[in-house]
Amino acid sequence: MDLFEKLKSKPGPLGQHGDDSYGYYMFPKLEGEIGPRMMFRGKEKLNWSLNNYLGLANHPEVRKIDAEATAQYGLGYPMGARMMSGNSTNHEQLERELAAFVGKPDSILLNFGYQGMVSAIDCLVDRHDVIVYDAESHACILDGVRLHMGKRFVYTHNNMESLETQLKRAEKMVAETGGSILVITEGVFGMTGAQGNIKAIAELKKKYSFRLFVDDAHGFGTMGKTGAGVGEEQGIMDAIDINFGTFAKSMAGIGGFIAGDNLVIKHLRYNMRSQIFAKSLPMPMVIGALKRLSLLRDHPEHKNNLWNIVNALQSGLKAKGFNIGVTTTPVTPVVLNGTIPEATAITHELRETFNIFCSIVVYPVVPKGMIILRLIPTAVHTLSDVEETIAAFSIIKEKLDAGVYNESAFVTMGEAAKV
Repeated sequence: MDLFEKLKSKPGPLGQHGDDSYGYYMFPKLEGEIGPRMMFRGKEKLNWSLNNYLGLANHPEVRKIDAEATAQYGLGYPMGARMMSGNSTNHEQLERELAAFVGKPDSILLNFGYQGMVSAIDCLVDRHDVIVYDAESHACILDGVRLHMGKRFVYTHNNMESLETQLKRAEKMVAETGGSILVITEGVFGMTGAQGNIKAIAELKKKYSFRLFVDDAHGFGTMGKTGAGVGEEQGIMDAIDINFGTFAKSMAGIGGFIAGDNLVIKHLRYNMRSQIFAKSLPMPMVIGALKRLSLLRDHPEHKNNLWNIVNALQSGLKAKGFNIGVTTTPVTPVVLNGTIPEATAITHELRETFNIFCSIVVYPVVPKGMIILRLIPTAVHTLSDVEETIAAFSIIKEKLDAGVYNESAFVTMGEAAKV
């Protein structure tokens, strides 16, 4: 079969709806100033779908430093990969400040978070090593694990008994290969808002020999007393051997970092292919990240404002009988029972009747029969935004339970996209 013909016959679970959904359910365009109120298809919507936890995307000091750095350096400087010609004092300063903030000896900058996680996993292990990872790990972890030429074992999400079972298997394997064990999990699971059971995993180090790699993309900036992340929140930052953070969430930027012991970071710096063979992070993004980090670190009011909104939203939803799962973080999933057609009908009504924009998560991201309305609170939302949203959700839930959104009453995706 011709490759392109095969692609045409296998568009994927989301791609099969692409023609009808593009621009409305998938790849929508939010326009205007970044914030709780943005324009969608010419109408203002209350927006709960931006990973702008601390509200820094449009902070005046951030906008000012971004503009000044871009005017001074442009987006091309420094030109080249860090190892060859793309290093700078600012890049090194940012690495030092990030490492100090999360309590590690050193860190390495990453051009992109997703790419960085995939490449770091590939760099850290070889075919003799065994990876043990959480079943609900983010796609960047799964893709990194798939690159691994050695064995990999998956454990049931946050289940320590399952993890122990896989660690025992891994120990038998490395006894034969002479390799090592790397355990990978997330600090905050982005769909459910659950914290990774890092403290319990760390306890298992007393029985098994492994290193722990934590993807703390959603925890960095939001969790812990200072915002250093889930390791700080659970009091076990020292037990995290390799700590990943992204600039795409709390820092409202592009890029990321990995922090750890000097030996580990030196190894990544000289062997991590996605950084060795890619252009350096542009100077305006580095200088902008330094400003964002200073606001995150030195102005706790941003995180305090975030948690005021988180607590109001989550307690209000629970008071109205909504199932928000096991979240103990800002990620707020509203879990409903329903089909994909019902999910699209709910999305349409939220956006067109109630002027609320949030992410709708369906299969294959979550099991069939489940719908998650995923809300991302930010420090710049207001309590009136919370009240407006809970009122709208209450009406939506009543109609869903009454069968209003069943397939016979469904507004097709094509019709919705024409509204």
